[in-house]
Amino acid sequence: MNKTRILFAALLALAPGLAFAQEAGQGMSVIGQVIFFAGFILIFYLLIWRPQSKRAKEHKALMSGLNKGDEVVTSGGIAGKITKVTDDFIVVEIADNVEVKVQKVAVATALPKGTLKDI
Repeated sequence: MNKTRILFAALLALAPGLAFAQEAGQGMSVIGQVIFFAGFILIFYLLIWRPQSKRAKEHKALMSGLNKGDEVVTSGGIAGKITKVTDDFIVVEIADNVEVKVQKVAVATALPKGTLKDI
């Protein structure tokens, strides 16, 4: 009899917690979750993937358009004039009789003609 009273008292003590647990909302429906996930993918595409692919396409066009005589700046900050172009490398003249061989992918920007004379 004493054990049943203790058990009954414990159940009564837990009853308010059980009532509050049942009142909680159902959460998001399956359709709501799909819409949320689709919105997340759309934001990811618009803010990260699309701009990165656009930059990669522009850089690839820059690398394929490099010619002898172009003035360029490498990703390391070296500015010079291209004296020789191969498939993967270019030779850049950075001063009189000073040439550096760099990879084409290391070219950050192409400068307008005559920029190096103004520096």
